[in-house]
Amino acid sequence: MSELTAYEISKKSREKGRPTAVKYIEKITENFFELHGDRKFGDDKSVVCGVAEIHGKPVTVIGIEKGDSTNEKVLRNFGCAHPEGYRKALRLMRQAEKFRRPVLCFVDTSGAFCGIDAEERGQAEAIADNIMSMMGLKTPILSVVIGEGGSGGALALAAADEVWITETSTYSVISPEGCASILFKDSSRAKEAAEALKMTAPDLKELGAVEKVIAEDGFGEEFFEKLKDDIAAFFEEKSKMSTDELVARRYDRFRRIG
Repeated sequence: MSELTAYEISKKSREKGRPTAVKYIEKITENFFELHGDRKFGDDKSVVCGVAEIHGKPVTVIGIEKGDSTNEKVLRNFGCAHPEGYRKALRLMRQAEKFRRPVLCFVDTSGAFCGIDAEERGQAEAIADNIMSMMGLKTPILSVVIGEGGSGGALALAAADEVWITETSTYSVISPEGCASILFKDSSRAKEAAEALKMTAPDLKELGAVEKVIAEDGFGEEFFEKLKDDIAAFFEEKSKMSTDELVARRYDRFRRIG
């Protein structure tokens, strides 16, 4: 995708028709059973969580779901999670740690929901708690950015042993339009902002913010089969480590970035 500019890639990451988290879960896992609720407030439908299998081995799966149709997007709040969504995810991660299941996260969000109700229910605290807890979680964690990886809303599910990204996805502190509006006071300079943000897969790989760039190749059956095999191999490798080594390497990964 080297022929595309950073801004063109950012637009492709939001493109209608891209496979969303639910599609990845359907194609990559078997026997997925969804679990609901954060046990504190309610169930956030923008975060899909459950237990499943990959090649017959148990895994906890968490995905931020944007929805496909207009009605689905509204139901899923366009992939902008409330604090109860992040708390639900953390509940499932702690359950995974208890039963020694690896955790697989699919990230696709422009950012956490910034409405007043989300702030009143502790949005910042929920995101911070996820990041802190994931850093010490005693089970393997893999996060895959499959569209937009926006701001703390993405990072709350990406404090992982490794972060992978598909080649036309982005991962950044802010959108190009938001960055241009804040820094340049001119949203029309979004193309310039996109280049400066280093938000594309090759830039992120060079910076060490992601470990693997996944070739998309039309999102066909071969794409999902290969990704499934790669994920299974990753968890197999990480499962051989002691929990102390696993957590120490995860900590060191984030200390090295930048």
